[in-house]
Amino acid sequence: MLYLIGLGLADETDVSVKGLELIRKVERVYLEAYTSILLVDTAKLVDIHIAHIQESYYGRPIIVADRELVESASDEILAGADMADVAFLVVGDPFGATTHTDLVLRARELKIPVRSVHNASIVSAVGATGLQLYNFGQTVSMVFFTDNWRPASFYDRLKENHQIGLHTLVLLDIKVKEQSLENLARGRAIYDPPRFMTVAQCATQMLEIEEQRKEGICGPWTLAVGVARIGAMDQRIAAGTLKQLSETDLGPPLHSLVLLGKRAHYLEKDFIRDFAIDEGTFDGVWSEYYGGEH
Repeated sequence: MLYLIGLGLADETDVSVKGLELIRKVERVYLEAYTSILLVDTAKLVDIHIAHIQESYYGRPIIVADRELVESASDEILAGADMADVAFLVVGDPFGATTHTDLVLRARELKIPVRSVHNASIVSAVGATGLQLYNFGQTVSMVFFTDNWRPASFYDRLKENHQIGLHTLVLLDIKVKEQSLENLARGRAIYDPPRFMTVAQCATQMLEIEEQRKEGICGPWTLAVGVARIGAMDQRIAAGTLKQLSETDLGPPLHSLVLLGKRAHYLEKDFIRDFAIDEGTFDGVWSEYYGGEH
C-alpha cells in the first residue's frame, strides 16, 4: 500500500493522529521536500541535503524526496509497495500539487493500492483572511523572474477571474535544491541556497507585467491580501494595494497573495479591513473600485 499523508501547514505536530500512526508503522517513509516546506527548524525535521535522517517527533528514519527522485525516479519510492506499506509525506494536503497525482497514476499502473490521509492546505487555510472560499476563481502560480525570463501567463488567468469578479489565490515560488544553469550544464551536483518568494516580490512582479499589458488587472491600486506562515503561531496577514504590499515585509516564509475580485462581499471587507496597512487608503480604494457595500 502507498499512503499519501498530508502534514498540514505549520510544524511537525500538525500531522493528524491517523497520519502519525501510519508513519510509525509503515516500512519506509518519504518526505516530499520541494513543493513546500514545514515551518520548523530544519534540525527538528529535515535537512534537505541529507538523504536519510532520524526525525525525533515521528520517531523513525525519513527519506527526503527531492524533485529528481519524485519526478524521475518514482519507481524507487514505489519499490515493494505492492507487498509492504510505504508512506509519502506531503506538506499541506497530498493533492495540492500535480506531482503527487502523477505518483498515484504510476502506482495504479503497477497495481499498487493507494490511500490518502488529508490535511489542511493553503487553498483552505487562506480562509483565515476572511475571504469566502466560494468567491475564489482559478489559483495561479508566480515564479521568480530572471534577467531573461519574465513569464506573464499568470496575467491571463488573473484577467479571467477578474472578468467574473472572483478572488485569485497566487502561490509563490520556492527554490529548494535548485542548480544554476552553469552547474546543470557541467553536470556538477552543486545547489543554490534555498529561496522563497515574498509577497513584496510577487506584488512587484505583478505591477511590472501590468505596466506592460495596461489592462487594469493588477495595477498599483488593486487591492490584495498578503499572508505569511498561515497556521503558525506567528502568522501574518496584511491587506492593501499592490503598491503598498510591494513595500511591505511580512517576515520569513512561506508567503502567498490573494488578489481581490470586484464581487467581494461587504462582510469580507469588514474582516480584512482589520489587516489593512492603512485603513484610510483601504476604505478609499474599496469605495472607488469595489463598489462599497452591496
